[in-house]
Amino acid sequence: MTTITYLVKKGIYVNMTNRCPCSCTFCLRHNGEGVFGSNSLWLDHEPSIEEVLNSIDSWNLEEYEEVVFCGYGEPTERLDDLLKVAEHIKEKSNIKIRINTNGLSDLINGKKTAPMLKGIVDTVSISLNATNKEDYLNIVRPKFGIDSYDAMLKFTKECVNYVPNVVMTVVDKVTSPEEQKRCRKICESVGAKLRVRPFES
Repeated sequence: MTTITYLVKKGIYVNMTNRCPCSCTFCLRHNGEGVFGSNSLWLDHEPSIEEVLNSIDSWNLEEYEEVVFCGYGEPTERLDDLLKVAEHIKEKSNIKIRINTNGLSDLINGKKTAPMLKGIVDTVSISLNATNKEDYLNIVRPKFGIDSYDAMLKFTKECVNYVPNVVMTVVDKVTSPEEQKRCRKICESVGAKLRVRPFES
């Protein structure tokens, strides 16, 4: 069974792909088939836009706070399709739209992508997870190599110009309090907010 949408608290989460250019040491995919009581988030195929829309339309959006593009993959691997789905949601509802991302969209898509989010996405949540490119490489293990950290920061800074709410996250068990302080300064330097999120086992 392919799980395209699933519920986490008051949010409807959208699982459009299992592709990801990273292999983070803390990734939830290492721990099991699904999260928060969902069925398996491993897709037997990447759902079409129509399949995604049908799954989203099965929910009463007025009962929830947000739609979150986040599953067992990096949402911006399917950025064009994601934006088409998000536009559909915006046409029928005032529900907020969030993307949880590793921030490597520009490297994935080979172009600047932050401007594409304008007027469609309300929140972008970007994984920071380190205070320098060397630690980032060891923790996130991106296929794009050492330049990934700077690309992620550049994407974040550009998102601030197009998206109302830009957040960067670190995982509490991966970063020390001192590192979190340094992360906060990094967030401030690019205009984003910091969220220290709990490790989900």
